Amino acid sequence: MLGLEAKDFRLLILVAILTMAAPFLLNPFPEGSGLAQFNAGYPDLMQRFVIFGIFAIGFNILFGLTGYLSFGHAAFLGVGSYAAIWMMKLLTMNVIPAIIVSVIVAGIFSLAVGWISLRRSGIYFSILTLAFAQMSYSLAYSVLTPITGGETGLQPKVNDPRILDGALTEGGTPKANLFGLEMGSSIEWGVGNWLFTFNAGYYVAAIVMLAAFYLSIRIFRSPFGMMLRAVKSNQQRLNYTGLNAKPYTLAAFVISGMYAGLAGGLMVAMDTQVGAERMFWTASGEVVLMSILGGVGTLIGPVLGAGAIKYMENILSKINSDILHTWFAFLPDGLEDFVVTLIYPFIGKGWHLTLGLIFMAVVIFLPGGLVEGGQRIARLFGRKKKSTDTPDGKTTPAE
Repeated sequence: MLGLEAKDFRLLILVAILTMAAPFLLNPFPEGSGLAQFNAGYPDLMQRFVIFGIFAIGFNILFGLTGYLSFGHAAFLGVGSYAAIWMMKLLTMNVIPAIIVSVIVAGIFSLAVGWISLRRSGIYFSILTLAFAQMSYSLAYSVLTPITGGETGLQPKVNDPRILDGALTEGGTPKANLFGLEMGSSIEWGVGNWLFTFNAGYYVAAIVMLAAFYLSIRIFRSPFGMMLRAVKSNQQRLNYTGLNAKPYTLAAFVISGMYAGLAGGLMVAMDTQVGAERMFWTASGEVVLMSILGGVGTLIGPVLGAGAIKYMENILSKINSDILHTWFAFLPDGLEDFVVTLIYPFIGKGWHLTLGLIFMAVVIFLPGGLVEGGQRIARLFGRKKKSTDTPDGKTTPAE
């Protein structure tokens, strides 16, 4: 169905169900309980899950399929964001033109960057992309301030032209919308002690993410995707066959850059504030971590990696010593202080330490990322189920 094999179609349906049901799944604990701190079902964080999932999916098309490691993908995220905000300032606050233009502009910029960077491979390619990203950041931060807003960034203003929008009501502020449906509008549903929030912006971003995920499946399973895998396997041997790999790698680079631009446009649609920090090298490093943590070259891995990192960044980082003392108040005073002192370096401002330890463990023990971990668990339970199929616990050979 939809041109997918049964296995891929089931995966797409699974991702769709998880995405649509996220407000329930991410709020497992009742409001006011001690564990409510770990709820992640509020709109801003859910939007980040799917937007950075798109960013990571696009990066995985380049890194996972071709093996080309880009350290400058945040440049396309930032370029897409700036293109989107200018569409909102000049044309309309409707998010559709902003998103379309962000993808087009990011694609053109990635074509220029890729055409130069792909003249080299390996670490030289990575350094070239990093150099382009840092140059872009410097230009946005201090040189092109009339276009980018420099240090303060850009946001829609009341006196912007917006030639397709009508005049604002007196005292009104420009808000991103989809044909009148504001991205910030939400509906809350209370069930007992649970509070579930359904945000319009999240579901718009989620639908776009599902479309991006579907497209990535088609790319992975296409002859084009097979050619990219051949590039990753042995590009030199591929050249010996008479095939030129450069057009394929450039196409993958541009597609990946357009995914990043799409993510940048969606970020503006959800939060109409753009700054140069989106183009900094740490943002590029973050998407590398997402892909490796989730599973490079897998379909759903980058989405899982993006969710894991954004969860720790927004939830784990908010746990402070006062919350820890509340959790361990049942312990004797001396032991309570010792436990809090032991745990505190790994949460709050120290959440990067926890991320680093998890990343090290994944690289050492699960080279295939979280996806490999899930596969190992599935195989483990599969073997247990098989062992109970026969009375003596042994499997019988197939006939």
